Amino acid sequence: MIVLIDIGNSNIVVTRYDGHMGPTYRYNTDKTKSIDEYYVLFKDIVIDAKDIIISSVVPELNIIIKNLAIKYLNISPTFIGPGVKTGVRIIVDNPKEVGSDLVSSAAAVIEHYGDDAIIVDMGTATTFTYIENKIIKGVAITTGLITQKNALIGEASQLSQFEFKTPTKILATNTIDCLNSGLLYGNSLMIKGMIEEIKNQYNSNPKVIVTGGASRFMRDLLNHDIIYDDLLLLKGLVVIYKKNQK
Repeated sequence: MIVLIDIGNSNIVVTRYDGHMGPTYRYNTDKTKSIDEYYVLFKDIVIDAKDIIISSVVPELNIIIKNLAIKYLNISPTFIGPGVKTGVRIIVDNPKEVGSDLVSSAAAVIEHYGDDAIIVDMGTATTFTYIENKIIKGVAITTGLITQKNALIGEASQLSQFEFKTPTKILATNTIDCLNSGLLYGNSLMIKGMIEEIKNQYNSNPKVIVTGGASRFMRDLLNHDIIYDDLLLLKGLVVIYKKNQK
């Protein structure tokens, strides 16, 4: 049994894999927590782990989670990074700048969906990763849906927190519906436009896979031929783990 950990800017997602993916557990990313505090959170999930593989975009937490694994489990975890086989080639100006989350998701897509794809990952940021012949050719990054919402609420005195609800029309007549329409329609149209422009500029018609915590709000507003995979990054960790076993 191995433990898969995705350390993101907003959340840490942890699950177990023993040939099948177990339930996922989501925690707020907290850079102030100690090794022992994180172990209290994770111990029921990791207690009998034989190995751990991690994708992290929060370098400050890497040493915390590494020392947790060593102290309590006597395991030196694998972090996605240089020296780890992924099956993904990267042709960009500085390959080291490509986040381990993007590489992990790309590994899953190549394994499960094909060699050519656009990955839309809706997290703290919304990212667009273009893969052609198993090669990451480029990435676009913009502000994530939840980040936009929180920034707007934080800066506008007369607006308050609200729950996302799929709008029935693009224009609304009350504040909450106006916010839902602007944010959800705005993001869906941006995503559609980015996908089409990537296809046009690269003269290709790849599969489109949407993932990330905010992707659930897009299901009724995007095209029906889009693939949704909430576990994409975790699946990529399994793929990479297997590639690195002797």
